[in-house]
Amino acid sequence: MIVRNQPDGSLILVNQSDHAKLSGILAAHWGNADFMAPDPRESFVRAAAFHDCGWFSYETRPNYDLERKSPPNFPQVPLDAKQLTAFQGGLDWLWGIDPYAGLLISRHRTGLWRNRYGAVAYPPAPPPRVLTPDVEAFIAFNEHKQETALASLDAAKFRVNYQLLQMLDLMSLFVCTSDPREDRLENVPASYAGNGQDGIVMTLTPLGDGRVKVSPFPFNRSAVDVAFVYRHIPAQDFASQDDFRIAYFGAAPKVMTFTFV
Repeated sequence: MIVRNQPDGSLILVNQSDHAKLSGILAAHWGNADFMAPDPRESFVRAAAFHDCGWFSYETRPNYDLERKSPPNFPQVPLDAKQLTAFQGGLDWLWGIDPYAGLLISRHRTGLWRNRYGAVAYPPAPPPRVLTPDVEAFIAFNEHKQETALASLDAAKFRVNYQLLQMLDLMSLFVCTSDPREDRLENVPASYAGNGQDGIVMTLTPLGDGRVKVSPFPFNRSAVDVAFVYRHIPAQDFASQDDFRIAYFGAAPKVMTFTFV
C-alpha cells in the first residue's frame, strides 16, 4: 500500500494493485514512430496491469503501526512468511494464465531486491533492505524458474521488455506516490536493439491541472488519460488494527486523474 501522509495528518492510501492498473493503461498506449510497441503486446500489457498482484492478500488486511500512528508504506511492510507466500501466490496465479506475463512479473518481483538488474539508471534505487534467508531462498527459487523459461524464449527481447516494465512502474509511481514534480527517467528503451541496460533520458514535467508533459513522447495518441483509485482517511489515532481496517474499508473510494501529454 502506498501511504501519502498529508500536512493535516490525514492519509491518502493507494493500493499497489490500483497503481499497477495505471501502469497497464500506459502500456496499452506505448509505441509510436519513435518507440517500439511492446511485443508480445497483450502479454506485456497484462503484466504491467497486474505486476503487483502479490499485494492482493495484504490489501485485504493492511497493517497499522500503533506506535507510529500510521500504516506502513509499502517498502516498510515486513517480508515475513505470510507476505512471501502472497508474493509467490500472485506470481503463480498470473503465470498460470499467461506464462510470458507471469515470467515478466516474476522478474519484476525479484528485481526489486536486485537493483532492478541494472535496468534503470535514474531514479536511483532506495537503500537496499537487509534480506533474510527466506527472502534469498524466494529469489533463488524464482530466478531459477525464470532462467528455465528464458531458455526457450528470445532472452534479449525479454530483457528490454523487463526494462520497459520498470519504466512504466516508475511512471505510475510518479503520480501515485506524491504530487507530481519535475523528474526524469534514464535508460528508457526506444527499440528492441538495446541490451536492457541502456536507453534514452525521458523528462516528466507537471504543467498544472493534472497534465504531465513527457519528453520525448512515447505514446500512440497525443494525450493519454490515466486514473487511480485512492482512499482519504482523516487524521485520527486508531486504538487497534481492527479500528484502522474498518475506517479504511469504510472510506469511499475516490479517483485521481492525470493526462500525459
